[in-house]
Amino acid sequence: MDAPNIKTTLQNGIRIVTRKMPHTRSVTMGVWVDVGARDENPEENGLSHFIEHMIFKGTAKRSAYQIAKEFDAIGGHTNAFTTMENTCYHAKVLDTQTETMVDILSDIFLNSTFDSVEVERERPVILQEIGMVEDSPDEYVHYLSGHNYWGDNPLGRSILGHPENVAGFDSNTIKGFFQRLYQPERIIVAAAGNVSHQTVVDQIGPSFETIRAGIGFPERVSPAGRSLVSLNHRRLEQVHICLNARGLAITDPRRYALSLLNTILGGNMSSRLFQQIREKRGLAYSVYSFVSSHVDTGMFGVYLGVHPDHIHQATELVLKEIGKIKTDLVDEQELQGAVEYTKGNLLLASESSDHQMVRIAQNEMHFGHDIELEEILEQISAVTAEDLRALARFLFQNDMIALTLLGPVKNEAPLLEELLVTAG
Repeated sequence: MDAPNIKTTLQNGIRIVTRKMPHTRSVTMGVWVDVGARDENPEENGLSHFIEHMIFKGTAKRSAYQIAKEFDAIGGHTNAFTTMENTCYHAKVLDTQTETMVDILSDIFLNSTFDSVEVERERPVILQEIGMVEDSPDEYVHYLSGHNYWGDNPLGRSILGHPENVAGFDSNTIKGFFQRLYQPERIIVAAAGNVSHQTVVDQIGPSFETIRAGIGFPERVSPAGRSLVSLNHRRLEQVHICLNARGLAITDPRRYALSLLNTILGGNMSSRLFQQIREKRGLAYSVYSFVSSHVDTGMFGVYLGVHPDHIHQATELVLKEIGKIKTDLVDEQELQGAVEYTKGNLLLASESSDHQMVRIAQNEMHFGHDIELEEILEQISAVTAEDLRALARFLFQNDMIALTLLGPVKNEAPLLEELLVTAG
């Protein structure tokens, strides 16, 4: 069994959390910042993601090429990602290369120059990334559905940013946002693998303690979802459909029931939606459900891509399955299948230092302490069929369900609006 987490809090509030996995030869480390697209005003939309790119584009002592070359030279992997509420800069190396990894990650996080020449070089790359999403309808419909459900709240914007914003960001804008929002109390350094906690603290602490406290943080406004049908015409072979309903906040005690509900509805190949829509009727190649959770709210979703002639039938089937899970208790065999599937995924993922790094960072960020895997497994096993039915009734309220369609749509809105009103 892996050792428990160890946490050190630096004088400025930065937290360093590690978990030793002595059976591995790898170490994964991430520098997490509790800042994301949700924390941008409309004119800043896209800055968090732009910074994610620029972090790797040069420091006072390393060029962009040197950063890439040094990571390659130790056989390491490094990347970053931006979400609505977090940004993470992470790397994975052999345990013998931990010191080098820490040195490079610390340098790029603390000493990036955000050079104006590099900004101009990276700008078209990000614009191409935005274009790639817009050219991928199965991805783009998720952005459209988020905007349809959340409206003008920042949760309804694109993490990548609006092209007009991205075209206008300069070095000073990026530096200003970074210095204003990357505050020490919002930073967590997490490491998992064959790693010594004290070694990480000794290597990270002196340099990270130089980060100064901030002067406030923008308030995150909790939005209410909307019940709307949004038709977005595009010449495609398929119509891509997203149904969105109420979800749960990350820390909601019902999150374990939500995980099982998602699995039963559309989380795997034996799920109800996959079986009814793909296997039994052949209406879609891709159909699944998903969960999006934030610190104060959340959204449940269903995606499917269908022939334009099957829009009404497929949507009706989705709503019918949602109606069933609101009225009928899930039988014991189906419930236990979802429980074992979920527990199996968690246990398999726990063997990875990548997964453990993410888990300990998110637990620290949202709960302030670790939640042991054994406790999570117990909570999953304790979910009852009545818990699932009660949760489904809470989530799937007819006046809180939105539909977003992308493709060769015509005048389907009235029929779809009627379906939402009359859904079980």
